Amino acid sequence: QVQLVESGGGLVQSGGSLRLSCAASGRVFTMSVMGWFRQAPGKEREFVATINWSGTNTDYADSVKGRFTISRDNPLNTVYLQMNSLKPEDTALYYCASRRVGLTRIATMVAEYGYWGQGTQVTVSS
Repeated sequence: QVQLVESGGGLVQSGGSLRLSCAASGRVFTMSVMGWFRQAPGKEREFVATINWSGTNTDYADSVKGRFTISRDNPLNTVYLQMNSLKPEDTALYYCASRRVGLTRIATMVAEYGYWGQGTQVTVSS
């Protein structure tokens, strides 16, 4: 079983930055593909970023490319999402997710992830 706990959300002005963290339990973290998703009120959960186990392969939603960076620290069992140049449309509940061990391909679909955190709220004011 993998448990994921997000932190780092908050209220920030447009153009500002935040760094989200996701702490994972379980010794299999280093073998897991990780992802960040977000869900705004009244909208479906959407893909933001994903990273493979070694950190050498990443992918981003077009809406965040060039502004967000996903990274991981395997000895600390933590994955990060650095968010710069934030916009009001980035306002959402941000979720950390993990693919099941053995699934090594980075993924962009909600259904491809087996474990989820509770989410951390990001609010960007204009």
